[in-house]
Order: sequence, then C-alpha cells, then structure tokens
Amino acid sequence: MKIGIMGIGGIATTMAKTLQEMPDVIAYAAASRSLEKAQTFAKEYNFTKAYGSYEELAKDEEVELIYLAMPHSHHFEYAKLCIENGKPVLCEKAFMANAKQAKEIVLLAKEKEVFLAEAIWTRYLPSRKMIDDVLKSGKIGEITSLSANLGYDIDEVPRIINPELAGGALLDVGVYPLTFASMVLGDDIVNITSTCTKTKTGVDEQNAIILEYPNKVLATLHSGMLSATEQYGIVYGTKGYMIAKNINNVDCIELYSSERKLQETLYVPEQITGLEYEVRACVKAIRAGNLECEEAPLSQSIHMMEVMDALRATWGIVYPFEKE
Repeated sequence: MKIGIMGIGGIATTMAKTLQEMPDVIAYAAASRSLEKAQTFAKEYNFTKAYGSYEELAKDEEVELIYLAMPHSHHFEYAKLCIENGKPVLCEKAFMANAKQAKEIVLLAKEKEVFLAEAIWTRYLPSRKMIDDVLKSGKIGEITSLSANLGYDIDEVPRIINPELAGGALLDVGVYPLTFASMVLGDDIVNITSTCTKTKTGVDEQNAIILEYPNKVLATLHSGMLSATEQYGIVYGTKGYMIAKNINNVDCIELYSSERKLQETLYVPEQITGLEYEVRACVKAIRAGNLECEEAPLSQSIHMMEVMDALRATWGIVYPFEKE
C-alpha cells in the first residue's frame, strides 16, 4: 500500500523511519507547505514523490493512505481535505481539537464512505493484548483502582505552549493516561474531578484527574510538560497489582503479589518504532473494505475528545479558534 505523509515534523520523521523498514508498505509521498522541505524529507527517507502543498497530495490518485502529522489544531481541516478527495486517513492523536470537530469529521467520513482512524498507537500495540490477558487471567484479582502518569520536560517547545495550535499537556500528553484508563476500565465514567496549573500562554502545563467508575473503582491520572516522570500505568487488584512501564509504548509488564513481591515480568516483542502496528491495522481494515479500525473505533475517539472537552471546560481553557 502506498502511504503519504502530510506534515513533516518530529512524529512524521518517526513514521518515515518506520515505513522504511516495513516490507508490506511503500513510502510513497511526503507533503509540506514548503516544496524544498518536502523534497529534502522525501530524499532522506526514500519517498517517491514530494509535494509543496497538502492539496497536491490529497489529489494524487496513487496514494492509498494519508498519515496526518501536523498539530491538533490542523487535523480537522486536512482530514476533511483528504476525505473529500476520497483518501483514507490515519490521523495523529489527539484525534481533533475538540469533540465538535471529531463528530463532524466522523460523519463526513461515513457519508463519503472513506476510511478514517486515529493514530493513538497504544490501542494497536501488542502490549494492549498482553495487558488484557493479564487482567482476564485473574492473577491480580478484581480491579479496585488504577493510576497512570506521563510527564516530559517540554515546557519550552513552542508548539506545546501555543493555544493557537491547541497546545497544552492534556491533548499532547494527557491523552495517554486517559487512554490507558479507558483500555483497562472502559468508558462508563460516573464522575470526574480534576485540576490543572497553566502556562503564561493560558494552556495547561500539568494536570491531575480522578475518574470514578461503577463499583467504586477509581483511576488517578497525571500528565504534564514540566518534568519527566516514571511513566507507569498501574492496575491494583484484590490479589496484587500490575505495572505497565512506559505507558505510551509499554516495554515490560510486571506482576506483583499483594505482599508487593515481584511474581512475573512480561516483555513486549521487538519493534521497529511501534508505529508499524497502527499502519498495518489500517492496511488490513482498508483491504477488507472497512471504514475504521476495530482496535480504535471512531466512537471511542469521539468519547475521548468529549472527556478532554469537559476537562478543559472545568479549567477554563478555550482555544482562540473555538471562540470564532
């Protein structure tokens, strides 16, 4: 399958390196607003074509899947461009800037019968099934609570602190702890409590979130851009607990007894970068004639945007383009 990339920033570079090592896809075209940058990128990562506009890539009859790698603030505009030109889309997380955009783009994709998926890679990685298997095995007993955090020292990255680009820790980093909780506990949330601190630009720089589920199960989540954290996802049960290390790309899972003694360590398979799993899921779905990936249903992407909208509303964070 011929893959195109729109936007050639950091995550696009990771995707390009991934495609180079995947024998089952072709790194076909790269598009930037600058033809020179696109040509340099295409040459470095062996893409067949380079375009100096996103419109040219969307209208290329040969491209079979387009990966969107620009900031969240631009996802809706260019996902729409691709879909209106009949091009399947794999859109980087966060899916859109808000739930309104998410609902509109999903409706458009369904009306046009064009494939659409969110590149929330933790839903595609082998570690997800490994975690599911551990929880189903009963080794840690009945789940009572969960904690997850993801933090980086990235508060000086211009994109992250720019409200015009839907910046802030929540959409860029916080989506991972939220997704971890969703994958383990589901989406039947009965109450949300949260708080955040803000940057001088008015976006959240770190946040703390408590989700309450039925049966008195709690998820305590944290994300931030001020400092690096251990990045654990921990599921606590009546017989022990499980630690998933590095929750946005789990490398190992440790199982402990209720006496806090390590019982077992599970390692994930070797990978290229981890992005290959979402690409292969999309290829499989498209080849089967499906309009979304079973690993990451579009309804779940909408739900996640609704949760993050609710959090931002509590914090009083509105992006400039949402006021228009």
